Amino acid sequence: MDGAGYRGTNPEPRRSKSSSPISCSSVSGAQPIDDELEDESVSEVGDIGDRALHSNRNSPSHTFNDLYGEDVLLPSYGFWCRDNTASRTIPTVPLSEEFISQTIDVVVRNADKKQENTNQLPKWLEYGSCMTHLAVFGILGVLTRYLLQKLFGPGVSGVTSDQTILYLDLPSNMVGSFLMGWWGVVFKADIAYISDFLAIGLSTGYLGSLTTFSGWNQKMLELSVQGHWLFALLGFLIGLFLAAYSIIFGIETAKGFRQLIKRCVGSDIASSRKTWRVGSYKRHLAVWTVLLVMLGCLWSVSGILVQEEFRSDSSDTHLWLACIVGPVGVWIRWFLARLNGRGLGKTQLLKWVPFGTLIANVSAACIMAALATMKKEVNTKTCDIIANGLQLGFLGCLSTVSTFISEFNAMRESKHSWRAYTYAMVTICASFCLGTLIFSLPVWAKGYR
Repeated sequence: MDGAGYRGTNPEPRRSKSSSPISCSSVSGAQPIDDELEDESVSEVGDIGDRALHSNRNSPSHTFNDLYGEDVLLPSYGFWCRDNTASRTIPTVPLSEEFISQTIDVVVRNADKKQENTNQLPKWLEYGSCMTHLAVFGILGVLTRYLLQKLFGPGVSGVTSDQTILYLDLPSNMVGSFLMGWWGVVFKADIAYISDFLAIGLSTGYLGSLTTFSGWNQKMLELSVQGHWLFALLGFLIGLFLAAYSIIFGIETAKGFRQLIKRCVGSDIASSRKTWRVGSYKRHLAVWTVLLVMLGCLWSVSGILVQEEFRSDSSDTHLWLACIVGPVGVWIRWFLARLNGRGLGKTQLLKWVPFGTLIANVSAACIMAALATMKKEVNTKTCDIIANGLQLGFLGCLSTVSTFISEFNAMRESKHSWRAYTYAMVTICASFCLGTLIFSLPVWAKGYR
């Protein structure tokens, strides 16, 4: 659903029957509520962490995220809908045929969920399954990022380098942002219908670990230390520009692919979704068991390879250490995401700022800079391997560009587009300035090479 075509329009509102749980009204006279809901929705576009597990999935109420999915965040086009069952106002757009079709599709999926004769999952299974999904997909994200570094780096194609504005993690940040447009926006509701944990694993786990903000910031710090300040500035600008347009390109191509599937498959989509849906207790338990085995195998193989390649003095030793510590970074970022959409204090000041993502990215960038300083100070093989493994795995998974850029894109399309650039400037400037204090100043003071 492309909201760009609706800008500047203000057609007459369509009202549903009073018996309907959702009624539509114009935005006039409801601006305070509208702004508050927009702030919360835009801030939660990336992830809400473990707050999702505390919500009642079998509740008869249709909240904004349940009904429209977290990817529909276009509250500035003249209409708002009130969910009478949840006693809250939810944003929507003028009712085009595509919008009606997608809305009905989501409502049907929710109805299918309610018709399932299943009980609420126990908390241990919810948390266990969620943690396992995040860990497995997080490790796959680390491996994919490392593969893209090698593929586009000096050793193969030579497109990226540590000495240019095209930093090593730029391809993975672009690919992750592009896929976020597919899996985190357009097809997010479809994936969540099959499995809520799969949606979390793909977006927060895989894409969040495939992309890294801390690695991006560190490469710019290293350029600035060498005196290439212009390269560092251009590296941030080009990196932000390419990631932002990657997610836009991903959204547009995903929409076209979705329409193509509907035309080719038609009504068979609903039946196939029901077949693959992980909705029962037994299916959840079976999937969790399979993923636990996969996680055990990944950790075991990584542990064995760390020992063998450390003895053989291999340059890939830090990769397997990164696979072991990477899931810890994903888990911390997922828990920090509960701060998104909450604001500061009891008054919920600055509710539009996704503080969870902001804290994860800035803190990871600072720790990355500290480890880089430690490597120069200690300068031993063991220290380099451990530091590189933590940087690639733990900090690469703790920070994220895919979630950051999806939040940036949602803010840019909201009524307050200036917030997107403010959020980006705060994240980048805070990370770079703190990194300069932690990394650049010691390097200059002690004359490290």
